[in-house]
Amino acid sequence: MTQSNPAPRRLVAVVVTYNRLDKLKVTVARLLDSPAEELAAVVVANNASTDGTGDWLATLDDPRVDVLTSAENTGGAGGFEMGMRRAMEAQNPDWLVVMDDDAYPAPGALQAFHALRPADDQAVAAAVYFPDGKICEMNRPSVNPFWHPKVFLRTLLAARNGYHIPYECYDAAQPTPIDLTSFVGLFLSRRMIDTVGYPDPGLFLYGDDVIYTLGLRRQGFQVSFDPRVRFDHDCTTFADDQVRVFRPLWKAYYAYRNGLMMYRKAAGPVLFWPLAALVVLKWRLTAGRYSDNRPAYLRIWRRAVWDGVRGRTSRSHAEIRTQAETDHVM
Repeated sequence: MTQSNPAPRRLVAVVVTYNRLDKLKVTVARLLDSPAEELAAVVVANNASTDGTGDWLATLDDPRVDVLTSAENTGGAGGFEMGMRRAMEAQNPDWLVVMDDDAYPAPGALQAFHALRPADDQAVAAAVYFPDGKICEMNRPSVNPFWHPKVFLRTLLAARNGYHIPYECYDAAQPTPIDLTSFVGLFLSRRMIDTVGYPDPGLFLYGDDVIYTLGLRRQGFQVSFDPRVRFDHDCTTFADDQVRVFRPLWKAYYAYRNGLMMYRKAAGPVLFWPLAALVVLKWRLTAGRYSDNRPAYLRIWRRAVWDGVRGRTSRSHAEIRTQAETDHVM
């Protein structure tokens, strides 16, 4: 007796967008190129865009497109929370795949995911490239050095390259176990979301994906990087992370506050404090990059550290922006 093929899993895409209509059009078109058997629905979380995104989305007549519009910009974290919640409640998915509005599956990527048939305790992270074929560094997954002694020692010597997966993993025939990754081409099962919940919308920007995937691992789920599933990310990278300056200044608040929360989850309560002391000092020493804005930068830095060590995400984005603007003119 010939065994029939198992039924395909219902996969739903979640796309978060804010004022990048040209790129959103490409992403939605690429997603809808996949047949319904590969992609059952596309949930677009429109983060109060003001560039005509809402009007364009209203013209789409594909029944697979499900648009959810926020009354205010809730940042990437709020957008993913909103979009993932809508997908779970309205689209009855077996799996979700999440992405920004400037990222999309390469041809055959969703078919490749279905062919893997991962267990529902195994998240899958795609290999993410720039459109020109180069590896997208900002989406290179990592292992948590605090959980792997050899990786910890390697990180002390090689910094970023110590804990990110080696480049040869992109050419491997088998997946690579990881601990943290980005919300670009990340496939999550219904079981995972039912267990872990949604990203914290209060994080707003930076680190929400790392915090979320570390949470998956702490709950006993596995996450693997699989180069057979490929995504493209049409983004602009930082020219030099070592001399980065946050513009506008309010972005520094989220980078530092969320960074401390991420370090606590990665390092645990014992190792967190010496690590926090080092990174807080490092951030303090970068004040010289802000010249005339140095007093404003230091006030934002203090607020971020105060909230970060307490895990506080209740400040509104309007409050943070107002504080940054007020500081700038003082």
